[in-house]
Amino acid sequence: MSAAAQHRITRLATLTAVHRAFHWLHLHQPQLRQWQLEMVCIPAPPFAESARAAWFLDRFRHLGLTNIHLDEEGNALAELASPDALPNTPCILLSAHLDTVFPAGTSCEPRQANDSPRIYAPGICDNAAGLTALLGIAAALRYAHITPPIPILFAANVGEEGEGDLRGMRYLFEQGPYRHRIAAALALEGGGTNTTVTRALGSIRLSVTVTGPGGHSWADAGAPNPILILSRILTAVAEIALPTEPLTTLNAGHISGGTSINSIPESATVLLDLRSTDPAHLRIAEAAVRKICDGFLTALATQRPTSSATNIMVQNIGNRPAAVLPDDSSLLETLRAVDRHLTLRTELRLGSTDANLPLSLGIPAMAIGTGGSGGGIHTLQEWYDPTGRETALRRILLTLLDTTQVTAGSHRP
Repeated sequence: MSAAAQHRITRLATLTAVHRAFHWLHLHQPQLRQWQLEMVCIPAPPFAESARAAWFLDRFRHLGLTNIHLDEEGNALAELASPDALPNTPCILLSAHLDTVFPAGTSCEPRQANDSPRIYAPGICDNAAGLTALLGIAAALRYAHITPPIPILFAANVGEEGEGDLRGMRYLFEQGPYRHRIAAALALEGGGTNTTVTRALGSIRLSVTVTGPGGHSWADAGAPNPILILSRILTAVAEIALPTEPLTTLNAGHISGGTSINSIPESATVLLDLRSTDPAHLRIAEAAVRKICDGFLTALATQRPTSSATNIMVQNIGNRPAAVLPDDSSLLETLRAVDRHLTLRTELRLGSTDANLPLSLGIPAMAIGTGGSGGGIHTLQEWYDPTGRETALRRILLTLLDTTQVTAGSHRP
């Protein structure tokens, strides 16, 4: 952390407008809680986030943001613009993902105990907490009449969880109209005050499907059985030697197939999740899985030359790049200065978040906790306690504002 960064943050925190923003955050904790209760009731299963996105567009309009729209991938976007900004002026992205891991039909109704601040609901922490912070920061900036030197792009984005494969971020950074403008990104993720993800855990996700002719368990006995073949493949996959340094993991997370107990199934599928901080080790692990499947397919052709209908297909269904925010990054320098000002301990962590994508492209990014505490993440008993949320929101606000100033200064002609 440099003395210059500390001086900037100390000065920034003394500004009257920043104090007004802090004042809004202090007085409007009930409003934040109400927003969180409203949004968590709106289901946002993977690839079906549109209803929650529409709710966010309405909130953005109510807060008086500009250029409010839904992009082609379904991200709900809005800007807090700088009056002097040109069309290609760099901007800072502040985002929180809309989607949850829970499938359509899951009851999202929040439950509250009269004597406890805890709220129970699927997705209440991951990521209703982050989404609430997104609105809180926008509201505080608008209330304080803060005009950033470069635009802030607010995004309630799709596709962070599971098979969403960061599709919202991929569109923003690879296809959308902002792709050449985003100079830094802060992804608001779950609870916690001190935590920040600056090391992106990479993952490759594979679908392995075995297909066959199927048939009756008695009349067609002896026909290739995809479930049994897949079981043998998984036994071999479990024996793949994976490094512990850097740690590389392989998980079989979901398996399906068959129709009834007395039917030889026509197909069986397993979903595999491979993770590592090293892209090379991910590729090696994926190659090992594919080699096993190719070997079984060759063996099947030799053993049952008449069973040409039997096939093994390996499909890549997800790829999250591994990356890291350099220790000398100005964004990390800003965060450390903010934490020192707020007397917080900076906890840098490894994780798989929306920050993976910009980090892999060399764009400064981090995923930052939005305060309070939570538990039971990705379960039906997920909970969130907003106690102490205000400090984390101040942390985000100061980091965001200083990043706009540093970026604006580095892009002056």
